[in-house]
Amino acid sequence: MFESRNGVLHVEELSVIDLVERFGTPLYVTSYAKLKENIEAYKKAFNWARVLYAVKANNNLAIMKVIAKENFGADVFSQGELYLSLLAGFDKKFILFNGNSKSEEEIKAGIESGVKFSVDSVDELYTISEIASEMGEEVEIAFRVNPDIDPKTHPKIATGLKKSKFGIPAEQVVETYRLALELPNVVPIGIHCHIGSQITEISPFVEAVNKIFDLAERVEELGIDLKFVDVGGGLGIDYEGKGVPTPEDLANALKPVYEERKSRLDSNPELWLEPGRSLVGNTTILLTRVNAVKRAYKNFVAVDAGFNLLIRPAMYGAYHKIAVANKMDWEEEEVYTVVGPICESGDVLGEDRKLPRVEKGDIIAVFDAGAYGFVMSSQYNGRPRCAEVLVKGSEAYVIREKESFGDLIAKQKIPEFLL
Repeated sequence: MFESRNGVLHVEELSVIDLVERFGTPLYVTSYAKLKENIEAYKKAFNWARVLYAVKANNNLAIMKVIAKENFGADVFSQGELYLSLLAGFDKKFILFNGNSKSEEEIKAGIESGVKFSVDSVDELYTISEIASEMGEEVEIAFRVNPDIDPKTHPKIATGLKKSKFGIPAEQVVETYRLALELPNVVPIGIHCHIGSQITEISPFVEAVNKIFDLAERVEELGIDLKFVDVGGGLGIDYEGKGVPTPEDLANALKPVYEERKSRLDSNPELWLEPGRSLVGNTTILLTRVNAVKRAYKNFVAVDAGFNLLIRPAMYGAYHKIAVANKMDWEEEEVYTVVGPICESGDVLGEDRKLPRVEKGDIIAVFDAGAYGFVMSSQYNGRPRCAEVLVKGSEAYVIREKESFGDLIAKQKIPEFLL
């Protein structure tokens, strides 16, 4: 899907040189074939479970439609993600409305849409019950449990630790189910956890399944018929070329544990999981043009994309492979630090990378940019966001148009006294 031909990086059948000539830079480019390959890997590995796509990873509508057509569900974290999921064609029966701070407006929208809720607090439980009663609707819910598990990932994306803001503490959750049984218009049918993101070991997932089933046994004693046990997502991708577990590896580890623990229950819950990054992360590259090469304290390569378009390196210290896309077969000669155009010293895409000789006008490719890339972008420094393109074979389709300067002011208003 991404390969060098005659020294030039290609996305499927298209040269990146042709792509930037047509669509300009910066430019996000997604391989349809790679996306389909990742989808098939999950379908094959988890044909015994229910897969929900974590929309927060990449909410481009075209990409979501590709996933929805494969009968995946959707894990959403806001009313906006709910809107996009329904628009993309995800089945509402398998949309789970997650989130630790849902507004009353969002709760009402979720109830109107007929989706299930992952309830994150007792306050939220009372609010859902009250709004559902006013609307005359019954709402199927799960509770998100904080299992206090270390996922061995970056602290900012470790969501299952005791100190995390997410979920109800495991020691409190059974009583919360008991309370739900006493309230009108809420029907507890599931249990949910999510321990983190970019997890590159299998053992934390196995620990999570066991902890959730420990609780499921106690919840079932209350007379609750559990329909699903959702163990979240978080499987990492191979940013650094060191090797990571595959969906098949994860499935092989979880299936026997799930089947053994399920056999202890009277109910027959389906296993749900919520991959995001491992579905879309390695499907996409960010192409950016070199504006200047400056030899100073370091050899700085200044490009036209920064943390306004890809914030992961600045926010998490994340590593993304970088290549000179028009010099793929050139020998690596010097060490460079690739920096963006943003007025912040932390605007660094890649530090101390050995690359071929870089010159003004070269095209830099930043790999594995499909998850938490454009979706976390901004217009900081008055820079309109770039286009997104989907490549299928020898065809390229614009799936998000490049913004204009008019988009910077589209929602702004000037008071009359300033006119």
